[in-house]
Amino acid sequence: MEDEEAAAVVRTVARQIKLWREAAGLKQAELGAAIGYGEDMVSSVERGRRIPKPEFLDKADEVLGAGGKLSAMKEDVEKARYPKSVRDLTKLEDEAVEMGAYASHHIHGLLQTPEYAHALYAMRRPAYTEDEIERHVAARMARKAVFERVPRAQITFVLEEVALRRPFGGRMVLRQQIEHLLEVGKLRHVEIQVMPTAREDHAGVMGSFRLLSLRDGKTLGHSEGQLYDRVISDPREVQILEMRYGMIRAQALTPRESLAFIEKVMGEET
Repeated sequence: MEDEEAAAVVRTVARQIKLWREAAGLKQAELGAAIGYGEDMVSSVERGRRIPKPEFLDKADEVLGAGGKLSAMKEDVEKARYPKSVRDLTKLEDEAVEMGAYASHHIHGLLQTPEYAHALYAMRRPAYTEDEIERHVAARMARKAVFERVPRAQITFVLEEVALRRPFGGRMVLRQQIEHLLEVGKLRHVEIQVMPTAREDHAGVMGSFRLLSLRDGKTLGHSEGQLYDRVISDPREVQILEMRYGMIRAQALTPRESLAFIEKVMGEET
């Protein structure tokens, strides 16, 4: 577990599951058989080593006669599945009225399909376990709620042409990813731009970053590195990022040109 807040939630749920199981007079193997899981899984959940999925809690609640008390923990448990850095970033996204993102090496996380995201996390070194990959993918997909939030935030992206052509996960995954880009790009509050590889001038050579304008009028930056990511609040540094993002958008294809370009790439690469 990456942080104490999430660990505390998992410990609480684990303790409750064990208490309800013992009160029902069931052994771990018996509970597992009743809800469709192995004894090892039940044991790992009760020891706080595995985070139970929503269906685990629902089935356990029904079998143990918990009256909805275990099922009620699903929301908190699901949040605990996400890394702390993702939870913190999601809070900022929920407060944003405008967001802009430049992605230099791959499709931006908010635009990724589950299959594309899975392929990226599977390439991580040191390697993640399959459970860790699923956890990170679920966290990334949950952040997509920002597109549906009311009132709508204005969201812009600038992607590199090379990201549209690099077949992470294979050609079919790439095609599904490009089709998803075209769908999202048609939303009225979203603009996607492409930076062609042939551009001689490029203000984004220092790498990927984001800008988030919050409801209180404050603007923050966010950048990710090899081993860390950080929120940038210093007004002078944020001003530099705003300047760079404006230049990047001016150097990229327009949103309309970009959607046509993406369709062209889909025909060429998939």
